[in-house]
Amino acid sequence: MNASLNWLSDYIDLSALTPAIISDMLTMVGLEVDGMETVGPTLDGVIVGHVLERTQHPNADKLSLCQVDLGDGEPVQIVCGAPNVDAGQKVPVATVGTTLMLPDRKTGEPVPVKLKKAKLRGEVSTGMICAEDELGLGDDHDGIMVLAADAPVGQTMEDYLRAQGRTLNDTVYDIAITPNRPDAVSHIGVARDLSALTEQALRRPDVALPEAGGPTAEQVAVKLVSPEACPRYVALLVRGVSIRESPDWLKDRLTAIGLRPINNVVDVTNYVMYECGQPLHAFDADQIAGDTIIVEQTTEAEPFVTLDSQERELPVGTLMICDAERRVAVAGVMGGENSEVTDATTNVLIESAYFDPSLIRKTAKALGLQTDASYRFERGIDRDGQVWAASRAADLIADLGGGTRVGGMVDAHPVLPEPLVLTLRLSRIETILGVAISHADTVRLLTAIGFGVEDAEAGTLSVTVPLFRPDVEREIDLIEEVARLFGYDNIPEPRRTPVPSKPPEISAVEILRPMVRTRLAGLGFREVCTNSMQRAETATQFAGADLHNGEAVEIVETLNPISQEMAALRPSLLPGMLQVMSYNQNRGQRQLHLMEFGHIMHRADPKRSTLVPGYNEYEALILAMSGGAPGRWNQEARALDIYDVKGAVEWLLELLRIDGRVRFEATPMPGEATSYRLDLRVKKRHIGVIACVADAVTEAFDLRDPVYFAELDWAALVQMAAPQFARNAEAVSRFPTVERDLAVAVKRDQPVGPMLDVIRQFGRPLIQDVTVFDVYQGERIADDQKSVAFALRFGADRTLKDKEVDKRIRTIVQRLGKEFGAALRG
Repeated sequence: MNASLNWLSDYIDLSALTPAIISDMLTMVGLEVDGMETVGPTLDGVIVGHVLERTQHPNADKLSLCQVDLGDGEPVQIVCGAPNVDAGQKVPVATVGTTLMLPDRKTGEPVPVKLKKAKLRGEVSTGMICAEDELGLGDDHDGIMVLAADAPVGQTMEDYLRAQGRTLNDTVYDIAITPNRPDAVSHIGVARDLSALTEQALRRPDVALPEAGGPTAEQVAVKLVSPEACPRYVALLVRGVSIRESPDWLKDRLTAIGLRPINNVVDVTNYVMYECGQPLHAFDADQIAGDTIIVEQTTEAEPFVTLDSQERELPVGTLMICDAERRVAVAGVMGGENSEVTDATTNVLIESAYFDPSLIRKTAKALGLQTDASYRFERGIDRDGQVWAASRAADLIADLGGGTRVGGMVDAHPVLPEPLVLTLRLSRIETILGVAISHADTVRLLTAIGFGVEDAEAGTLSVTVPLFRPDVEREIDLIEEVARLFGYDNIPEPRRTPVPSKPPEISAVEILRPMVRTRLAGLGFREVCTNSMQRAETATQFAGADLHNGEAVEIVETLNPISQEMAALRPSLLPGMLQVMSYNQNRGQRQLHLMEFGHIMHRADPKRSTLVPGYNEYEALILAMSGGAPGRWNQEARALDIYDVKGAVEWLLELLRIDGRVRFEATPMPGEATSYRLDLRVKKRHIGVIACVADAVTEAFDLRDPVYFAELDWAALVQMAAPQFARNAEAVSRFPTVERDLAVAVKRDQPVGPMLDVIRQFGRPLIQDVTVFDVYQGERIADDQKSVAFALRFGADRTLKDKEVDKRIRTIVQRLGKEFGAALRG
């Protein structure tokens, strides 16, 4: 918001402070000044002159020769091209040596021009008789500026204008108002903070407030059809108004802060809005059908022409100001063209209302139309400022327009708001700020900005929050007010506590995620990041049992979703990954190896929830492959299969040092999302799935190649891996290991994973590692069987004897035979 120093000085004496000091004070009190600019004309060298004689220029039809008395001796000759110059006039004269901002002949932009004694068409010209725009006093360039007949000849124009009540030079502050300070979007609001800092009383204009009813209420009716959207509407009447140009003082005020003066009525509504923060609207009262104002919301989309002559489509629910026959304004945003004040207006209806901030914000956003009024209504204006603002505007309009203010007013308000009363503990102020602020200073600071303060119990204050401060809701807000007025720079620095210097502890998550990300990238996986929100139908499709431990989960839907595309939280990373794969395949990328870390969420038994009762959220890792493995010089190209993903998962488990604890269980039953899969478990805990995406799903995502993926519970993997990575480095054993190969024949459909678990279990405590190095089907093996060869490594903190290893081998063979019908080959 732009704030004028001259304007602020109407409410508080700032003469003892420089503009720079005021800027610093505002910034330190929370009203950050982004910029400070000096505005207004520079009139050095411009004086009042008296045109004694005017004759026609002998060499130019449109020029005049003027003999001008400057009050210092002999008259000077000035060549003037203005059509309205004449003898006897008092005029502003820029003397030789004066610098004026005049338009460049080529660009039209104002440039500094220093006046010199010159010849124009052969005649000497000593100075320049000026128009308003040439002095920066207005936009008029139709002729020279003619002063009052009693203007003192030889007086500087600056002194003359000041004597006429004009405010010339001004300092304008560009203040960044935060959303929580709606009280500061006005000059009185800014001056209120300055009054507290300077310990001066705020000089608010004295306005006589009318009683509700009276002649105005007899001539105008107001009906609130939507009282929740408009809880208060005040209307006043001014009759017999003459629409004319505003006086110089009012134009100066508005021009200084960047507003363009229009006419005396519109300018007054803008002036009062920037004075007290209450937006107003002036209607041509004779254009209000039935002398009735109705405030209601639209029930269907409809067009409306606003003051800027633009037809806009009003969405359903737009709050409108209507008369007995039609819409006349978009409430809180902009008035309508059909009831605006024009040069023919004689009777003015002043609207001063309070509108629901959220509704005005929604309307302004929908229309793409933010105005000075909507900017204030959106933040929340003073709930009790409507009558004062309307009365202030009515007095000014009557004064500047020669009209008569009609007595009384219409004040429609179903329920007037009650101010909030809070308890403030003085001890709490010291606890929060670290400095003790006295009882007297606390009362003084809060009272200075409009809060009502009374003593309550010992050490506490009862504080009544003014209705123009909707942002103050709790005790901590009061402490913030005290802190900013006391001065943040007056609060001592906190005591410094020495901290011992030691390396920070790094968690397993911080170690493992970047390590795994880097290693997977080395294997050719590229990381993607997908949206955690998706369509509810998609989320439901991927909440099936084949992705969630054999049981379908219930999805988590969002309230008031932004769009249907973001109506639910993802229960799996798979749908987002399939969208990425489809996007890439449709653009010619067939060989895809992708990975993603991300959170998934679904509803859960309150007793088994990880986030809040009834919800389960955890971080997952997905690996996905599609397309073939490309051929190389030493190998032929081939199609990918599920074992490629399984190999990547086994490598990952080995990297995390938990490969011996994870069991792979084949699950041939097809699901909605997968055609076949392997479930990963640690004891009874399900930690992931490796699967092939069902054909129907790949077709739905427009994927031409099969997709193989693994979705793992990353949080569980980290939990299991953390102890391994927390261990200190161990010395390499100096004792030799013993390696044995073991080949057994089993049924062809027997999974190898459970056999590995048995070997690890019954090879303890000597077995250190076991891997599968061969699977054979063919000659010397029954048609319904296969041969599986294992490589076993044994070791201990001593040198092993053959008989110890042989004993472990016999136990393992016996258990394999008992549990899987395995027979030792050879």
